[in-house]
Amino acid sequence: MNIKITADSTCDLPAELLKKHGITLAPLHIVKDGAAFTDGVDITADDIFAHVDAGGALCSTAAVSVGEYLDLFGPLSREYDAVVHITIGDGFSSCYRNACIAAGEFQNVRVVDSKNLSMGQGQVVLEACRLAEEGCGDIDALCGALRSLTGRIESCFLLDRLDYLAKGGRCSSIVALGANLLRLKPSIEVVGGAMRVSKKYRGTYQKCMAEFVQDRLTGRDDIERGRLLAPFTSQLGDNLHAFRKAVRAGKFKQVVHAPAGCTISCHCGPRTVGLMFIRKEK
Repeated sequence: MNIKITADSTCDLPAELLKKHGITLAPLHIVKDGAAFTDGVDITADDIFAHVDAGGALCSTAAVSVGEYLDLFGPLSREYDAVVHITIGDGFSSCYRNACIAAGEFQNVRVVDSKNLSMGQGQVVLEACRLAEEGCGDIDALCGALRSLTGRIESCFLLDRLDYLAKGGRCSSIVALGANLLRLKPSIEVVGGAMRVSKKYRGTYQKCMAEFVQDRLTGRDDIERGRLLAPFTSQLGDNLHAFRKAVRAGKFKQVVHAPAGCTISCHCGPRTVGLMFIRKEK
């Protein structure tokens, strides 16, 4: 069976992996000063950071519409035996619901809720590609395997600053001010399809980053050490080299570093790093 894998642009996979696996993206929209832009097409994360650094309001995101999904699925459903689309988590966006409505118009299109975002979603996308490329002949079995996988993906981020969360209404300005005065760097994790603060680190960003990576990747026997996806936002400077060096302690067979896209950048801001990997089946 010839299965086409598509995904929302929020998966943050680098261009070389998209090309290698023939993944087609459905881009979300970024709203800046009331004007809508297309994620990764006519706006980048650096554009967003420059706008906010210049005093502009925080940008927001908008889901892929039902009509846009129809335009994506229509031609592909005729070209391929089946289409499997992996969305950003339903708890973060209406993309999943919109994609399901559109997929209902085609007998051979299925939609999987990744229950994640950024490269946590990317892990589901890459697993879908692996199953399709290995010749899985049952589209529903493939989707079932992906849905089972979503609960084993661990996704976490370390943030350098809290004003993006504060401006986005995700924590109060007082909390953000207090954290900044105390030099706290929060770790955010995805649990049950939602984001929550898991731990607050204190000190320089490089010190906090080393502790964050160590906490997440070392001294554990529940991690599949095949593939680590490690996104980052810009303005890291020398910390990017330190981040790359730190994750080597995880001893993964494959490590993919890539800039995070506009959606996660809108919420987490510059100087953010992430770790996305798969836990072993219990």
